[in-house]
Amino acid sequence: MAELISIKSVEDFGKEVEQTVSGLLVVHFRAQWAPQCQQMNEVMLELAKEHPQVRFSTVEAEELPEISKEYSIAAVPTFILIKGKKEVDRLDGANVPKLTKMVQHHADPNASPVMLPTSSQPPQEDLNTKLKRLINAAPCVAFVKGSQQEPKCGFSRTLMGLLDERKIDYSTFDILGDDEVRQGLKKYSDWPTFPQVYVNGELIGGLDIIKELDASGELDQTLPKKTNLEDRLKGLINRSPVILFMKGHPGEPRCGFSRTITAILKDTGIKYDTFDILQDQEVRQGLKTFSNWPTFPQLYVNGELIGGLDIVKELQESGELVNILQG
Repeated sequence: MAELISIKSVEDFGKEVEQTVSGLLVVHFRAQWAPQCQQMNEVMLELAKEHPQVRFSTVEAEELPEISKEYSIAAVPTFILIKGKKEVDRLDGANVPKLTKMVQHHADPNASPVMLPTSSQPPQEDLNTKLKRLINAAPCVAFVKGSQQEPKCGFSRTLMGLLDERKIDYSTFDILGDDEVRQGLKKYSDWPTFPQVYVNGELIGGLDIIKELDASGELDQTLPKKTNLEDRLKGLINRSPVILFMKGHPGEPRCGFSRTITAILKDTGIKYDTFDILQDQEVRQGLKTFSNWPTFPQLYVNGELIGGLDIVKELQESGELVNILQG
């Protein structure tokens, strides 16, 4: 019976790719909100019936940004054909005849794979620039081991418990996920241990310092207090005349949609601010409800939602984008 394999994790995807040593894998990068993706799933099922030796799978492009970034997925639907663990063909858009021909060609065991050129990656920022960006990512940033939901050491757990109890408004960065930041921050701030807490880009200290500030009653004056979520979101979308809520940042987008929209905005020459929604789940989930817009990236001008990648593309093609960004 023909079926589509739903890939739920990076590990699942890796297992599927391993099987392409002796066969063909067709991957449909899709999104729940796009009706053309559902239509192309029906096409994939028909192709699966015709080519039982081929594996057909789906990936939610926005839910697995690591895979989307690896294959430079800029829009949905996009189809990647993998053979011998290498990308041999791709199709951007819902083109049924072209997809059918591609599958027919590469399903032939005698078809020679055609290697595609590696897509260019955005230039990597230097370490000091990266560290400055991270410590200024929010008014208060705690560099910890693990996350607020799952701390990975007792010091980080105690620190975040104290900050939560005192209703401090802070974001976190997991140093276990980036050894370059972990080692670089020790030298940058001349502070050898973690956790580390920064306010407005300045180092306050580690757990002991935070405890001392709390005991002396100075903590509330030193660290920002939480506001309600709606006020916080309003503050963020009005932080700059043009602000983009995206996955990652312009120097290192974490999904194809974010990569594409930052390239479009760069071409306009107009300055804009960004907010990495992967670093703040409260903002990521709250903004979907606040703006009634379920996906990212989201672009705001003068506090008003313009839309996501599709809207920005339409404005670019119609020549209206620069005027919109200028307010």
